[in-house]
Amino acid sequence: MKDITLQLQNAAASAGRPGPRLLAVSKTQDATAVAELADAGQRAFGENYVQEAAGKAAKLAGRGLEWHLIGHLQSNKAPVAAALFDWVQTVDRPKLVEALARHRPADRPPLNVLIQVNIDDEASKHGCQPDDVPALARTIAAEPRLCLRGLMAIPTPHPDPERRRDAFRRTHALFDALRAGYPTVDTLSMGMSDDYAIAIAEGATMVRIGTALFGARPPKGA
Repeated sequence: MKDITLQLQNAAASAGRPGPRLLAVSKTQDATAVAELADAGQRAFGENYVQEAAGKAAKLAGRGLEWHLIGHLQSNKAPVAAALFDWVQTVDRPKLVEALARHRPADRPPLNVLIQVNIDDEASKHGCQPDDVPALARTIAAEPRLCLRGLMAIPTPHPDPERRRDAFRRTHALFDALRAGYPTVDTLSMGMSDDYAIAIAEGATMVRIGTALFGARPPKGA
């Protein structure tokens, strides 16, 4: 944990950027592994699946952890997600905005949301098109039970991480334009274990780290 934190700080210092927030990607990890990181001071955890996250959140209730959904969300699971998570980073369509706003409990703060952008226009990836960001942002901002916080992107995973730099740069330009219009926008979530230094250099304020924290996941069926 300390090693990763130091590496993030060093990457930010080298790029002349503020240090990013660390989101520990805990998908497929059990509650014990999450608890160990929480004991070391980590507060924010990212999950891909609603049901898996619900089980961990129940076991770790009362520890003050912050849960982020970073996987694709089907609209029919929005009611559970809206009540469970503190952040949803994968909002990419108006129907999902409406469902999350409708089901966010009144006794909880507004749900923090990021717009997921399909920055490289990959058919296999979710996320809205860059040109659709302004309209989706307006839809989110009109919902009092939601709080628009920024953007999330996953560039094409070229074997050479340097080839992702342009995608990070384009995402940052979108983020700057969004931030100019909405005072709540402060988060640009991009960069993972193998490319976080480049993402930080191009303006990431949050990086999503799994393997470098928890180690490599076992192959399926192992």
